[in-house]
Amino acid sequence: MKRRTLFQVSLGLGLLGAVGVDKMIGIAGATTRHAAKVGELQWRERPLLGLGTTLSLRVAHRDPEVAERALDSAVATIRHVESQMSLFDTSSALSRLNRDGLLNDPHPDFLRILRIAQDVSTRSHGTFDITVQPLWQVFEAAQIKQGLPSKVSVSEARDRVGWQALDISPRQVRFMKPGMGITLNGIAQGYAADMVRHQLQASGIEHALINTGEWAALGQPDPRHGWVLGIANPRDENQLITSLLMDGRSIATSADNQTIFSSDFRHHHIFDPRTGYSPPELASVTVAATSCTMADALTKVMFVAGMQRALTLARQWQVDVLLVDKAGKWRMTDGLKLAKI
Repeated sequence: MKRRTLFQVSLGLGLLGAVGVDKMIGIAGATTRHAAKVGELQWRERPLLGLGTTLSLRVAHRDPEVAERALDSAVATIRHVESQMSLFDTSSALSRLNRDGLLNDPHPDFLRILRIAQDVSTRSHGTFDITVQPLWQVFEAAQIKQGLPSKVSVSEARDRVGWQALDISPRQVRFMKPGMGITLNGIAQGYAADMVRHQLQASGIEHALINTGEWAALGQPDPRHGWVLGIANPRDENQLITSLLMDGRSIATSADNQTIFSSDFRHHHIFDPRTGYSPPELASVTVAATSCTMADALTKVMFVAGMQRALTLARQWQVDVLLVDKAGKWRMTDGLKLAKI
């Protein structure tokens, strides 16, 4: 999987760092290091590798030791999510399920994310489907040989896809068809952000920026400014399409340039489960939702839907979207607020 790069920029103060995700640029308020007065918020940051990319956590508290302990707990939360949901960890619950075709006594968090995924699949009529892993595998295998899979290979992989054939119970998760596999790469990063946000609040943190590959926040970076996220151009990651004010909701972005199987961006890591191929119209989808888990999952639903249908679906799902097509034209719903940088 392609490594991604985040630039966290301080408003009017230049570059602060480079630690995680090129599909967005996290723009914080003024937080330069200086001699803090007694009682002032102390900012602490923690970059780390996880969930297949580079992540970052940034928190503030008047007691720096509280901030550091909160960061320790947040990192532990991310490691827990990885132990359950990571394709990159061969000992994770997900990897064991894919290898064995069943998983006994699944952890409650693993069950919860599977049930959320199944609910999104039901409501989206299968345009979101965590059982698309066979499609990924067949395209990846062809890419190693510097080509694309045959229509027959895609069709055979497509026959092993189907969220209805994933049987979930508190005692066991199992595949009901041979050759199945799941990926939680389209939802686990958002789930991790939600878990970290909850954990930070429980630790007494009121101001934080959470980058788990998707974005969640608490409070604001300083008394004058809210959190701002710049949306990167999927054809030039050093340029912004626009910048969005975070309004308390979480934000997730999926783009066709993150992992590509053809240089024309026609074939990439986002699949329409119904066809076995990537949806053709959009290059990038950003979703703002109260839950980062849902924002993450719905980027794929909107990707499959295409520009016009996604604008309608956003109202139905009660979220906001920013959509970029292959030609670079973009549209967004009225609930998003643009930031002036």
